[in-house]
Amino acid sequence: METPKLRAPQGATDTHMHVYEPGHAMAGTALIKPPHGPLADYRLVQKRLGLERVVIVQPSSYGIDNTCTMEAVEKLGDSARCVVTIDDTTSDDELAALTKKGARGVRFFMLPGGAVPWEIMDRMAARTHEHGWHVQLQLDGRTLPDRLAQLKRLPGGLVIDHIGRMHEPVPLDHAGVKALFELVDRGAWVKLSAPYESSEEGPPVYSDVGLLAGALAKRAPERMLWASNWPHPSHEPRPDDAMMLDTLLHWIDDEPLRERILVDNPARLYGWA
Repeated sequence: METPKLRAPQGATDTHMHVYEPGHAMAGTALIKPPHGPLADYRLVQKRLGLERVVIVQPSSYGIDNTCTMEAVEKLGDSARCVVTIDDTTSDDELAALTKKGARGVRFFMLPGGAVPWEIMDRMAARTHEHGWHVQLQLDGRTLPDRLAQLKRLPGGLVIDHIGRMHEPVPLDHAGVKALFELVDRGAWVKLSAPYESSEEGPPVYSDVGLLAGALAKRAPERMLWASNWPHPSHEPRPDDAMMLDTLLHWIDDEPLRERILVDNPARLYGWA
């Protein structure tokens, strides 16, 4: 398999991927059947792409049972952090233990199959903020205006997945994009990842989604992140991971900024700095 054209700098970080291992039950709330995605396979992806650090994100397939995610973080050691899914049943002692083991964010997957509702976001944000966590949000970005007031009042940081994950390419003056810009101007972070979730123009450039990625990077270069979204759940055939890294060459025409996105920004957010 070919390696990326982009030579990953030392400390390069994948800020969003999932681990699926045999023996872990699918949650009753989930709609995405766990794909093949063991940690051993991801380590090969890391080597191929030249990545040193990773943030493992709790997949919707496992609901609020974070066992698989936490086992993977433990195996990787300090080169890994994670984002988990919790609810009101999670105790303060459990939050402290998760933090010690590498958790840095609480995930809200607000699409069909998500495990937790909007109604608990404020409470979870307040509780986890005390441990230095952020809220990680995935939704159809076209609906951001409907949730803007709630998101603006959250304590702590906010990380928005997949370039806002607009479920179709939208112009930069779309209400959803304006809401995303407003959140970014207030301090939100954005993952420049999974353009295939929105793009109609497709690989390798995903130029329609790339317009938004470029605009976001210009607006807040210090809060942009990159992620593979491996193993690309519910997408077949899976996109090439080297191509996913090389999207940064198309979207960000500035090597120091690409290094900032791959190394410095995630180091600061996830505690490697």
